[in-house]
Amino acid sequence: MATPLAERLRSDMTRALKDSGSVGLGAFPMGAAFGVLVVHSGLDWWWASVFSSLIYAGSLEFLFLGLVLATAPLAQIALTSFLVNFRHVFYALSFPLHQVKGRAAKTYSTFALSDEAYAVTTGPAAQSFSGRRILWLQVFIHLYWAGGATTGALLGSVVPARITGLDFAVTALFTVLAIDAVRARRDIPTAVLALGCALLARFVFPGQLLLAAFLMFTTGLMTRYVATRKRTAHA
Repeated sequence: MATPLAERLRSDMTRALKDSGSVGLGAFPMGAAFGVLVVHSGLDWWWASVFSSLIYAGSLEFLFLGLVLATAPLAQIALTSFLVNFRHVFYALSFPLHQVKGRAAKTYSTFALSDEAYAVTTGPAAQSFSGRRILWLQVFIHLYWAGGATTGALLGSVVPARITGLDFAVTALFTVLAIDAVRARRDIPTAVLALGCALLARFVFPGQLLLAAFLMFTTGLMTRYVATRKRTAHA
């Protein structure tokens, strides 16, 4: 007979697998596209597994591959990595890392903080997630990406270098997640603020769209928070 601890572990793992299923539909094909690109770039197939397992940075991996092939200086690689992944600084503000217990688990959870994991764990339903469930969720998403990259690399010789529409998989995924979040929270002002920041950054800072949009969005949220507290205090 299974112990209560074993039952909880199995339950957390099963729920995390279900939680990660939808984002896996976007992570796996994008990983496969990366694997195909690795092979078509002239590298051995196993490099796709190495990159996706040890770097695990989504869009940065595509850029990193080009930088490696071009033998770019380490300073350029470091600066590119910082600019592309700077958004994770903002993710850390609301990611429930405090629910993950243990130094090793927290270290891996920090390493595996991807866009997909953040999108799933910051929704209203995720407030009750246990630390184990969050950790397993990240493990499964990591496996989707690394598994997709390995599969794409192994099939690289029979898969075209570019498949029309494949690069839109993750964009479509996050569009759906955003719509679900708006429906769940009914927070229309936040959605309007996010859209406004994105459009403004697109036309004013086209070269640094993501960084500028995040900075403006964070500033807007903080301003709204302070204004709301003041109204509440005076009510």
